[in-house]
Amino acid sequence: MPSSRPLRADAQRNRDALLAAARDAFLAGEADAHVEDIARRAGVAVGTLYRHFDTREALVEEVYRQEVAELCAAPSALLEQHAPDEALRQFLLLLVEHAAIGKGMAAALASIMATDSPVFVDARAQMAACLDRLLAAGSGAGTIRADVDGKTLLRAMGGVCNLRAAEGWREDAARITALLFDGLRCRADITRD
Repeated sequence: MPSSRPLRADAQRNRDALLAAARDAFLAGEADAHVEDIARRAGVAVGTLYRHFDTREALVEEVYRQEVAELCAAPSALLEQHAPDEALRQFLLLLVEHAAIGKGMAAALASIMATDSPVFVDARAQMAACLDRLLAAGSGAGTIRADVDGKTLLRAMGGVCNLRAAEGWREDAARITALLFDGLRCRADITRD
């Protein structure tokens, strides 16, 4: 079990270097990169890797958690920089990019799919909460319909992002995301009850 004490500066640098090296390897499609290779790329000994991550799967989980945390930090900045409907549109496109990262990491992530890790359930909950926040902001501004929740929209985006197995999927995903976004926008010509 990890300690709740903050890491020393050098230990934090080593941990960050390990995560960056693992992320680069996984995104490059090197899903079977050995821990020895990741440690070497990070400039540390393999023992250092195991001091931070008990198993290779724990390293994969942490890389994925870091990706999700970066993604889920975006709504605040988007809402500061854009109108709520534009912030939502941009976040939907970030979800497509997240799927691209997931494509690169798919084989590495497969190693933890068979475990009882809560990493995917947690990630979906965080992403749905981000969408709820953006949808509420858009609804409050009168630009986004109020009858869709984050969980439903995340499921729709999951369908869009599952295109990633096909060649040219990003362009198709961007076009379908634009259609989905258009369906979320409030229109003055729709009669409401």
